[in-house]
Amino acid sequence: MFRYIDTHTHLYLEQFDKDRNSIVENAVHAGVEYMLLPNVDEVTIQPLMDLCEVFPANCKPMMALHPTSVNEDFEAVLARMKPWFEKGKMCAVGETGIDLYWDKTFFTQQVQAFKTQIEWALEYDLPVVIHSRNSVEEIMEVLEEYRETGLKGVMHCFPGNVEQARWFTEFGFMLGIGGVVTYKKSMMAKVVEEVDAQYLILETDAPYLPPVPYRGKRNESSYIPIIAQKVAELKSMDVENIARITTENAKKLFQLS
Repeated sequence: MFRYIDTHTHLYLEQFDKDRNSIVENAVHAGVEYMLLPNVDEVTIQPLMDLCEVFPANCKPMMALHPTSVNEDFEAVLARMKPWFEKGKMCAVGETGIDLYWDKTFFTQQVQAFKTQIEWALEYDLPVVIHSRNSVEEIMEVLEEYRETGLKGVMHCFPGNVEQARWFTEFGFMLGIGGVVTYKKSMMAKVVEEVDAQYLILETDAPYLPPVPYRGKRNESSYIPIIAQKVAELKSMDVENIARITTENAKKLFQLS
């Protein structure tokens, strides 16, 4: 069996309340060795950490404030979140970034919160997991300020074009590839075709964005092999090699053994 890592999955959310343990076990049986859990806000911290305590060998926590949860009191929220890094358990700062799809009211605060959390990544030598909905150019503008800092990370569910993909990989970032790559007319598919596999890692973003043939249903981490198969087809490579390369990429980025 091939070994995989789901580098972005929200298995602690309420959509999994009825069958969470079996969902994790199904993923492990499908070859998913690690499931990395990005935080959303203060409410999600405890469910996330609880899941990591139940499955410490498979579920690894991240900490950050999601851009859609940023509002006028973001500084106080971040101040309460930061101590979690002192515990030494986090595998990344995530997910943070900029989201201009739902609401642009707090754009300035989103940028400020993003920069603060980039500073966390540098301080603790962790990768940053970036959410960039309708905001790739804005993300690039912020990152340009950190070009020579050694910042590393991943563009989660990479939404950009091939030219932008090359900008991020040259910066030193990985591209998160999920179920969207299986959709018809997916820009992500074109990016996968053009970008070297050394810059790709796999993710589900469960319960969101399930791959075909599960589109419209709840996503889960056991679907990672479906995503790997599509990436292998696009790259004209064996799925075994895609599993090996993306797993090695993820282990190196997130400092997993």
